[in-house]
Amino acid sequence: MPAQQKKIIFCIAGVLSFACALGTAAAIGTQLWVKGTILCKTGALLVNASGQELEKFIGEIQYGLLYGERVRQCGLGGRPFQFSFFPDLLRIIPASIHVSVILFCTVLIIFALVGAGFFMFNAFGSPYETLHGPVGLYLWSFIACSCGCLIMILFSSEVKIHHLSEKIANFKEGSFIFKTHTEKFANSFWIILVCSLLQFLNALLIRFAGFEFPFSKSKDSGTITGAADLMY
Repeated sequence: MPAQQKKIIFCIAGVLSFACALGTAAAIGTQLWVKGTILCKTGALLVNASGQELEKFIGEIQYGLLYGERVRQCGLGGRPFQFSFFPDLLRIIPASIHVSVILFCTVLIIFALVGAGFFMFNAFGSPYETLHGPVGLYLWSFIACSCGCLIMILFSSEVKIHHLSEKIANFKEGSFIFKTHTEKFANSFWIILVCSLLQFLNALLIRFAGFEFPFSKSKDSGTITGAADLMY
């Protein structure tokens, strides 16, 4: 492939990697990871609510990695309550998983920025061998993509397996019990998925530029080895 086309490919990959870092950084600071509704089970049972009456006992909840907000409905109108994970909810959430998600988000940002820098360096400079060359570009993209996948897996397990929304909904609630009515992942969670796909696309762009995947064996080397075996 001509050098000019390689530069264009590396520039595109660098821009994608930089956009991935910005998207992840923006996602960390929002509360748009999970959106849902919560049912005031205690209040609904007290008045035996059903049908349209049940809507008076359904509140809202949304949260991210750092903070969130819930609106409790127990038949007397919505009452908003804002909360932060640190230090308010540390006692009721799986703190190790939550901290790991934030840590992997940070690692994803760092390696996406490193990858963007090396992509631009390889586009406009003279690339070095190993970590500065194609192998390094594969490495940065693989680490960033892996971090994105780990973020989604860990956060999904925190929400679905550990019932994070219900724990938040019942935070500082004495006599009322809340249950998750509806729950879905919001924009910031899907941004991490897009970032992971972009890093995977970067690896394909490197291969499209003419650089072999690491640890891949070429057919020529296998042919030469086979001929040498026959000689001996």
